[in-house]
Parts: sequence; C-alpha cells; structure tokens
Amino acid sequence: MRAILLHYGVPTAGRHVVIIGRGPTLGRPLSLLLSSRGHGGDAAVTVVHSAVPELKTHTLRADILVSGVGQPGLVTPDMVREGAVVVSAGITWQGKRLLPDVLESVAEKASWITPRLGGVGVMTVAMLLLNTVQAAEREMPKI
Repeated sequence: MRAILLHYGVPTAGRHVVIIGRGPTLGRPLSLLLSSRGHGGDAAVTVVHSAVPELKTHTLRADILVSGVGQPGLVTPDMVREGAVVVSAGITWQGKRLLPDVLESVAEKASWITPRLGGVGVMTVAMLLLNTVQAAEREMPKI
C-alpha cells in the first residue's frame, strides 16, 4: 500500500492518514509503515474501525483515507474531505458479486483514488504469497 502511494507520487510526510480497519494483514502493518521515519512514512496515522461511533468525524480529517474492512459501501462521499486521497482496499463477496468498501461516487470528491475493484486487494494477496515463498526459501536447507 505504501508502495502504491509512493509509485503514484502521493506524499505521506506530514499528512494525516486515517485507516479504517485494524486487521493484521492491512490496517496494523500499514499504520506502522506510514508512521515510520523516512520516505513513504512520517505521517500522522489514526486507526479506526467500522464500529467506532461517529466514524465520519475521523474520516473527514483525513488527507489520505484507507478503507480495508470488507464492509460494502462503508465509505460514502459525505465521509470524504474534498481533495483527499482515497485508497479502497476492502472487498466483500455477495453471492457472485464483488463489492468494494468505497462507493464509486467518492471519486467525485477525491483528488486521487484507487480502483474500487481489482486494485489493491489483489496486490495485497500477491505480496502475502510472495513473502510466504521467500520465507520458505530462506528456511530450506542448501543443497
């Protein structure tokens, strides 16, 4: 996720990032990466979850908003500040349909937004698999 922001030239230093989701595959690691020192970090990070009362008060303060909870349509245009960067990382299967956390209409308010489907979710799974293979290769005895 941090690599995606860096790749597209989205500055994080000094920015307020709000991450909706506290899971071990996205929310927690991303909060640590974005708040760490150096290029792609140095952000002020707030981690919230879908059960937080008045979620909108937190999201409206975000320069960069990341949603990764897997709750369809959770992020609506009224929850996003004009010109914010929005990263949609949460998806949910509803029957045969794949639904994103962020509504398509949020794009009208965002200065930059990831694809709602086929975007970072696929990349997250790919990177987890890559890390697993690399870890397994490191543990294999040398022949």
